[in-house]
Amino acid sequence: MATYVIGDVQGCLPPLKQLLHQLQYDPKHDQLWFTGDIVNRGLHSLETIRFIRDLPESTIVVLGNHDFGLLAIEQGCVPLHGKDTLQPILEAPDCRALCDWLRHRPLMHHDPKTGFTLTHAGIYPLWDLSQAQQYAKEIEQLLQDSHFKNFLQHLYGEHALVWEEKLTNWNRARFITSAFTRMRFCTAQGALDLTAKGSPVLHPELIPWFSFPDRRTQENKLIFGHWAALPIELQIRGIYPLDSGCVWGNSLTAFCLQTEKKITVDCKDYIKLPFF
Repeated sequence: MATYVIGDVQGCLPPLKQLLHQLQYDPKHDQLWFTGDIVNRGLHSLETIRFIRDLPESTIVVLGNHDFGLLAIEQGCVPLHGKDTLQPILEAPDCRALCDWLRHRPLMHHDPKTGFTLTHAGIYPLWDLSQAQQYAKEIEQLLQDSHFKNFLQHLYGEHALVWEEKLTNWNRARFITSAFTRMRFCTAQGALDLTAKGSPVLHPELIPWFSFPDRRTQENKLIFGHWAALPIELQIRGIYPLDSGCVWGNSLTAFCLQTEKKITVDCKDYIKLPFF
């Protein structure tokens, strides 16, 4: 049995199927984890969410920022943006069922047997693993509650950028959600910078979250997506970035937990959208 972690798919179903074929994935014996952002920007978001939803129950999908976006749009909390490719999901007869399945996915998955932890964007550097698990559960409970729309309505407002345990209500929920799904850089004071993108060399005034001094998860093995500008062979102990820019025509990557080897498929021939 092998466990394969797959980077951000973002609605690119043909490369995903090609990668699973290359892995010789056996659903009876192998397990799949996904780093989140399974939908949006690619050409086949509807087909992708259906395909992943129908994988064996052992499959792990953590939520990414684009997944939260779909949930908020479906509930009428935010509008579609020009680059979104979510309309086929919203018009599908099983849209509500797909979104209900999605909102019951976790923000974080930790496997004690292998020691690997999976999130979409990472773990905020001032949290240890136990704290991160606790805070992820807080958001999962909000999202899975019958009044989840109230949470989504407040998700995209202004919020504190520095963590304090005393944060309450929507400020607390927004910070935790952003840390798990949108984080790339921090300031020297530990504040999230949610605007900077691209390679770390473009932002010398900021610190990648995984390079933050005295990061409290330095002894843990963290797998994440979200940051396609990072090299997937990043030479930092315990840090495993897997978003290799499939939707940008680069590649889709899988990581085997048992061998710690990466397998990729080239996506340059995948049909891209006009805005690329």
